This record gives sequence, C-alpha cells and structure tokens, in this order.
Amino acid sequence: MIKSLLLALFMTYVLYAQTPQSKQLIVVTTKNWSTSSGVLQRYEVRDKAWHKVGSTIEIKLGRNGLGWGLGLHTIPKDAKIIKKEGDGKAPAGIFSLKQAFGYFPLVVDYPYEVYKSTDHCVDDVHSKLYNKIVDSKNVNIDYKSFEHMRFAKDYYKYGIVVNHNHIDEAGAKKGAGSCIFIHIKKVPTAGCTVMSEREMKEIIQWLDVRKNPLLVQGTVEVVNILMKEIK
Repeated sequence: MIKSLLLALFMTYVLYAQTPQSKQLIVVTTKNWSTSSGVLQRYEVRDKAWHKVGSTIEIKLGRNGLGWGLGLHTIPKDAKIIKKEGDGKAPAGIFSLKQAFGYFPLVVDYPYEVYKSTDHCVDDVHSKLYNKIVDSKNVNIDYKSFEHMRFAKDYYKYGIVVNHNHIDEAGAKKGAGSCIFIHIKKVPTAGCTVMSEREMKEIIQWLDVRKNPLLVQGTVEVVNILMKEIK
C-alpha cells in the first residue's frame, strides 16, 4: 500500500514536471499491467484547465500488457516490469509524439508522412539502424528483421509515431523496444496501441504540433492519480 502510494506520488511529480509545455494529452489507461485492452481519452487545455475532448475510445495494446518504456519519465528504481524487444508489451510512461503517417496524403495541422512499401522500421537489435524508419532503397541494409510501413493490410493506413526509446534519433537503447506506434487494428499487438480507422483519423486531425501533444500510458491506478494532479 505504501509502496503503491509512493509510486503514484512520484509519477504525479513527473507528469506535472513534463506537461506545463503541453496543451494536448492522449491518455491510455488499463486495469492492470497484464491486460491487453484499455481505454483512451483525449484532453486539451482551455481556459488554463484540462478538459476532455471527444468520447472515450476502447483500445487494444500489447498482447502481454504493459512494461515501463523509455520516454520523458524516469523509471522507478523498484520497477519490476520493464519493456524489452519482443516481449509483447506496450510501453508505459510519458512520451512525446513524432510524425503522423499513412498510405495516402492527408491535410492536417500536424507533421504527416506518406510511407511506401520500401520504408522499413528496423527492429533488429544487431542493426546500426535499430528503431529507425528508413527507406530501404537508400540505406546499407544490415538488418534481418523489420516492419513494412506500408503493406496490403490497412493497419498502417493511418498512424502516429510514438517517441519511445528515441525512435528516429540518436540514443536508442538496443533491446529496449522499437517501432512503437498508435495505429489501426482490432486485436492486441506486439506493443502498439490500436483502434478503428475512424478513431485513428480523428485523433490525427485533432493533433496540433504547437500544443506539444503527449501520450500518457499506464494502469488506471497510476494514471487516475496523475490526471487528478494536473487538472
């Protein structure tokens, strides 16, 4: 009980420290660390206070639940569940968002990339390109494992790149998890957070780069305390 309270208080401080510059939050909550489903609620600052935006969205995430990821937060020293490559867990914590993406152009007020079938997200821990999205035609391919950023299924028809473990930038920690997105799907994933195409598209159209949107993802217990503190 005391340990849970200390963790909640610690995470409250971390979120409060990170969000003053943010005016948009995507908050994902789950009932526990092992569940593969949860809910998503958007928040935006209006009149100097956080307000809900839109309806609650039922989501799926990692098939094995959550594990602490690498983002804007500090992982508690006594954390027992840490995200690793291939563990089937979605990252818990506070994360900035990078570009939205899709198969076709979309007019939005947010950075947006149209990906091709030759664009790969590298998840091979032995590659120098680990946790980077690259055009395979323009790089020296030293990887054996990767994700196509465009393929026959509509899973990546619309999505958002989550800045977990320094994706697309220097500093990615080998084996800490890669290629984390918010995208389209109906079933649990290898670590991404997913929903319907309509819901995904609505979120992308809502995002405003000037408001520095963040993803806050964790259990109900932790996130509820965090949200009470920042209202």
